[in-house]
Amino acid sequence: MPDPRPPTQPDRLPPLSLRQEQQRKEEVLTHGTPSHVPSIADAIVIKDQEIFFLSERDGQVPLGGEHGFGLYYHDCRYLNGYEWVMEGAKADVLVASAAAGFMAVLEYANPNLRMQSGEMLQKRTLGIKWERILDGQTLSLYDLITFRNYQLQPVDFQLAFTFHAGFEDVFAVRGMLPEKYGIRQPPAWQNDVLRFLYEGADGLCRALFVRFSEALLSRETQTARLHLSLPPQQDNTLMVSLTVAEAPSVRELQDRVHSRHSIRQVQDYQRATARQWLRQYTQVRCPSPLVERIVERALGDLQVLQSTLDGDTYFAAGVPWFVTLFGRDSALTALQTLAFQPDIAAQTLRLLAKYQGREVSAWRDEQPGKILHELRVGEMARLNEIPYTPYYGSIDATLLFLILLGEHAAWTGSLDLFGELQPQVELALAWIGRYGDLDGDGYVEYQSSTGKGLINQGWKDSGDAIVNRDGSLARPPIALVEVQAYVFMAKRHLAELYRRSGDAGRAQRLEQEAEALRVRFNKDFWLADKQFYALALQAGKQPATVITSNPGHALWAGIADADKARLVKDRLLAADMFSGWGIRTLATTELRYNPIAYHLGTVWPHDNALILAGLRRYGFDQEALRIFDGIFSAATHFHAYRLPELFAGFRRDDYQVPVRYPVADHPQAWAAASVLHMLQHMLGLQADGFARQLRIVRPLLPDFIHRLELHGLRVGAATVDLRFERAADGTLQARALHVDGELQVVTVPS
Repeated sequence: MPDPRPPTQPDRLPPLSLRQEQQRKEEVLTHGTPSHVPSIADAIVIKDQEIFFLSERDGQVPLGGEHGFGLYYHDCRYLNGYEWVMEGAKADVLVASAAAGFMAVLEYANPNLRMQSGEMLQKRTLGIKWERILDGQTLSLYDLITFRNYQLQPVDFQLAFTFHAGFEDVFAVRGMLPEKYGIRQPPAWQNDVLRFLYEGADGLCRALFVRFSEALLSRETQTARLHLSLPPQQDNTLMVSLTVAEAPSVRELQDRVHSRHSIRQVQDYQRATARQWLRQYTQVRCPSPLVERIVERALGDLQVLQSTLDGDTYFAAGVPWFVTLFGRDSALTALQTLAFQPDIAAQTLRLLAKYQGREVSAWRDEQPGKILHELRVGEMARLNEIPYTPYYGSIDATLLFLILLGEHAAWTGSLDLFGELQPQVELALAWIGRYGDLDGDGYVEYQSSTGKGLINQGWKDSGDAIVNRDGSLARPPIALVEVQAYVFMAKRHLAELYRRSGDAGRAQRLEQEAEALRVRFNKDFWLADKQFYALALQAGKQPATVITSNPGHALWAGIADADKARLVKDRLLAADMFSGWGIRTLATTELRYNPIAYHLGTVWPHDNALILAGLRRYGFDQEALRIFDGIFSAATHFHAYRLPELFAGFRRDDYQVPVRYPVADHPQAWAAASVLHMLQHMLGLQADGFARQLRIVRPLLPDFIHRLELHGLRVGAATVDLRFERAADGTLQARALHVDGELQVVTVPS
């Protein structure tokens, strides 16, 4: 297999020393937030394939200051400023929507304007509709602006458009690495095309081309001026297109500039593609418009976040900071959507297997058999200035890779993918025993490879996330509670696959290892005085005794003893953990609690979805219903029903609306997928594709949902349509409406 890593250019810059490597890793890895830029909570976000765009609510991108808005491609922000004015004034935005994912629609009205003639144009006499469409095929942003004159007399006015192109690496945008390496050429006009050019130190040239459909009145350095005339009750449409390109040379950049497309053709193609993509998913139908909108938003976000690498499709983690392949996020998102679409899971598994670790590298935290954490392809990655080529600093991605493989087999009823990836499975199991367990105590742990600070490698990976009750940072090596649960779950899944493939001996050994881990875990991680599991075992096997959401994942994995699971349930739903919107990452009673700290008190939808699944596993149905209600209710308060990556941990009673986390990704993959995952587990869907059976165990939904249908649910080679309907006694009844193929549907009532 050829090396899939992006090429580096070691001849362009001297290699980093060991000390420089440690300092650089500390800069980019030990951070409390994903970005140091101001809030993007209200950003309008659109994405298509690998290109995406963020703007403020008025559609503009500020020309100055630190911010995260702009046009991005391949970890580079090409455009970092884009503003337009009418006669020197900004239009007033009335409404903005990016519901379609690949496009945004904004409606403006003019302010009071002093015209060139000296006359005043009264406000709200012009209507302005701005349609903004991304096309991943041509790497273009198309802005279609329609001006409508509502007056009974003609109007003439001037427009000015100004652009800035910074060509910053995404890590520079995030405020982590401000270095600049390449050469940014001055903006230049070629006829009516404004060209920005950057000659990167990594051997790639990057360019941004700006075009106008109308003749220009004047061309300044970075500004274009136009004159528009509108007859009474008439409109006029202007198109602005921005195209990004990258190539090894300037000459090749010119050859790669997009061919012209009709914007309506692009729009029609994108909508048809979105409809085709959605048809691949199990359809959810419900008389409640609210439920349908939340589910449709989740599916739409997942469609936006689908990306392609080496011919395989996967879910990028989130916009804008993590539009890339993430081992943990991509695997877990694929797992959360298995009941609705199993195909991306298979492609994700193949892709993660392709990038599996092969050697020992302290710079990339790579080890043989380890699944990557994150892959970057921008200038800093290509120069080897950051370790994401790929970076392997994730203690749980390898385990989630194995769990996803087992869950995929259960839904598809096929061992084909297991057989195909068995060499990678063997390497992953070897990694668990050799590299994952640093001291041979039977627990998978991690230890920072830098001399300064702490790099956390679980899903709570900010530098201050894993703490002690006295507020101090946990001391490595650190064995996280959820990681041991994932090991247990992975080995149970693999035991089933090995047994079905004819290797009963290997299956038995894995089952014995899982059972031994379960017994040891329930002894060593249990805090008798707190009636709860420790967050982690740290240096000297001392427990980190803070109350966190992490033990909820032990319920999802099934490693918790039944009596302990009941106590964990009670603690997770206590007032200092459950905000009313969801379970916090850290209890309000802990010293380090902060409702707007990344992992120290916020609410994460995916975290809650896994806990909900765990509660259902142990029969705690009413508690699961509280989480379902909290997260779904929170979704109704976010723009277009989009769940962000996380939100603040303030009490529901305090503000009556969830408080946004300023720099949370939105859309974000496992936040969107959490909607589907919660729905699957509330409906009690358990697939056994090998037995051609679907079990529906204790289906449960909130009282306001009286009926819900699933159409095209796939189990093995069969599909089934299901109806869930509330009976006269209030219970939720399930029945199969139609089965196509060989499938037995078994209902296990409450």
